[in-house]
Amino acid sequence: MASNVTYEYIRRNPDIMEYIRRSDKALAAIGYTEHSFAHVEKTAHVASMILESLGYSEREAELARIAGFLHDIGNIVNRDDHAQSGAVMAFRILDRLNMPVSEICSIISAIGNHDEKTAQPVDPIAAALIIADKTDVRRSRVRNTIFTSFDIHDRVNYAVTSSELKVAEDRKSFILELTIDTGISSVLEYFEIFLDRMLLCKRAAKYFGLDFRIYMNDSIVM
Repeated sequence: MASNVTYEYIRRNPDIMEYIRRSDKALAAIGYTEHSFAHVEKTAHVASMILESLGYSEREAELARIAGFLHDIGNIVNRDDHAQSGAVMAFRILDRLNMPVSEICSIISAIGNHDEKTAQPVDPIAAALIIADKTDVRRSRVRNTIFTSFDIHDRVNYAVTSSELKVAEDRKSFILELTIDTGISSVLEYFEIFLDRMLLCKRAAKYFGLDFRIYMNDSIVM
């Protein structure tokens, strides 16, 4: 059964946009970094890029984009178990749009498996979403405008002046290239808060038979 549910339709759907806005507002209230349109659109783009680079079909890449855009809507319910809440919410949305069950399964499985506490790279879309989501670290995610009151999460994100994930030309590894202002945060602090996420990315990369490498300020650290 062919599907007429496209990424562009999902991205412009006013109900979904409201879920994302309100989810980000809820996270702002408890002090989390930005999880709004900048984050979900970047996650969608990177997840799609991963599958395209590895030779998956155009439709599989589009399903990864949709999963990336929807993956954090469960935060409107609660941060705890937001992956599972988001998967249930996404099911309702996509089922009402008459998306084929096989495609719904791929999307909700990816959403339900993206949080590091319970995540598993169970299929290509889930693995791509994990890597795309967990590698989104950047200065613009910091909400706090008072530098003297930054906590470790603020410092680490704010210290990242550039960030790019790519598939190596030989298709043997994912490479996360970061430029960090070590006057704001040390490399050690980065791994203090993100080690679990990076190890999860390593597991997701292994699903594709690839390594996961991190370069910080042109030096390999993982």
